[in-house]
Amino acid sequence: MVLIGVLAGNLIGVLPGLGSAGTIALLLPITYALPPESAIIMLAGIFYGSAYGGTITSVLLKIPGEATTIVTTFDGHAMAKKGQGGVALGISAIGSFIGGTVAIIGLLFLAAPFAKLALEFGPPEYALLAFAGIILVSYLTNGAFLRGALVAGLGLLLATIGQDPVTGANRFTFGVPDLASGISFAAVAMGLFGIGELISTVEGSKGTSQTALGYGRVLPNRAEMRASGGPIARGSIIGFLLGVLPGGGATIASMASYGLEKRLGKDRSRFGQGAIEGVAGPETANNAAANSSFIPLLSLGIPANTTMAVIFGALLLQGITPGPLLVSSHPEVFWGVIVSMFIGNIVLLALNIPLVKIFTRLLSAPLRYLAPITLVVTLVGVYSVNNTMFDVWVALGFGIVGYVLKKYGFEPAPLALAFVLGPLLESNFRRSLLISDGSFTIFATSPVALVALVAGAIFVTFLVLRRITARSASKRSSQRVEASTSTDPAPQPGNKKK
Repeated sequence: MVLIGVLAGNLIGVLPGLGSAGTIALLLPITYALPPESAIIMLAGIFYGSAYGGTITSVLLKIPGEATTIVTTFDGHAMAKKGQGGVALGISAIGSFIGGTVAIIGLLFLAAPFAKLALEFGPPEYALLAFAGIILVSYLTNGAFLRGALVAGLGLLLATIGQDPVTGANRFTFGVPDLASGISFAAVAMGLFGIGELISTVEGSKGTSQTALGYGRVLPNRAEMRASGGPIARGSIIGFLLGVLPGGGATIASMASYGLEKRLGKDRSRFGQGAIEGVAGPETANNAAANSSFIPLLSLGIPANTTMAVIFGALLLQGITPGPLLVSSHPEVFWGVIVSMFIGNIVLLALNIPLVKIFTRLLSAPLRYLAPITLVVTLVGVYSVNNTMFDVWVALGFGIVGYVLKKYGFEPAPLALAFVLGPLLESNFRRSLLISDGSFTIFATSPVALVALVAGAIFVTFLVLRRITARSASKRSSQRVEASTSTDPAPQPGNKKK
């Protein structure tokens, strides 16, 4: 299962369009026929395997196969132009292995204590955690916070369709029987991250030719390893910490790592021109984050990113509810996934360095053939989940929604995360008010809830102060421009002032 997942993840990363979230959603019907631990091990392999696959296109074509490898295009492609593409891919594989291993060790020691702590959580704590997750996703994804919050609000609204979790009454079904049980998350995920990404990829590929550069030697020499040692160590820590945060994930981790390395670099002008530190740090960070994002999923039952949300759905389809009881009720799933990650990282290192040549040949496959095949397979997968055409139309509709959101600068990730966390937020929020007889003070009675409220207040204060500071700086800048314009000497006769 590890080998299948890792290979599939590599192929997905190499071929831009579908992405790990869409592929995992596409493979949900297959997981019915597998034991729960085997199914989740395979899906996890796809997730962290795709993080490296996207590196190949980022380095050789300057086309990120995954959002997590966008930063790699800055210096990785510049190295490929210098004939060092193989070194960039080699250091990516080594850094990915080290970062993933560090995150797995952290997962091994922290997941079980997190689960024990979560046993003390009640409805108020879970409601605040779900709300914090939605806010963090809105803030940390690309784009402005307000845009992310608007998209998350749409996800929360869509999550209310179906039966009321407390009274059982139908809401927003408009007399459509298929909506009585709510909208299928598999259809939403395949539409947003499968069909939507596919449309964007096809549109972006018009008139462009994809010619992969040569990659030369793959194994880095001693000097290159010494230069990469610090970035790999720092990337492992950054990736692990940001992977645990809801909304942080591998994309934010890779960007944070690149920014840190550029700030610490002795010669910042090298970055963007082929600095190996600009490849080693981000690639290590995104793989560390991919592995550490399993901590909140397995121990708290809260997905940290979109792909974790799809794996959350896969666990529910298997009759397993992720959360603090997972360790005791399904130890084979909990510990099986952790052990499989050790194996998966070794398999990734063993496969990726010798198979670079094979993966680069896949880049020559024309998108005009791959796109329709991917679309048909996606729609068949959507239909097979519930055997209903309604889900197919839902997936097509959300494919258009995903494409429009991306085209106008909105990230679809907050919508998917809010759609998953919405029922958790609503049900626990309403249970809390039922317990307290309508008093909101219940959200400040326990230590965990109080800490969450204080952290939320600090976060909101930070956002407000940053906005005020930015406006003040902009106002001062405009005043300086006006002052310099007003003090310009009057134009001499015969000269025209532009």
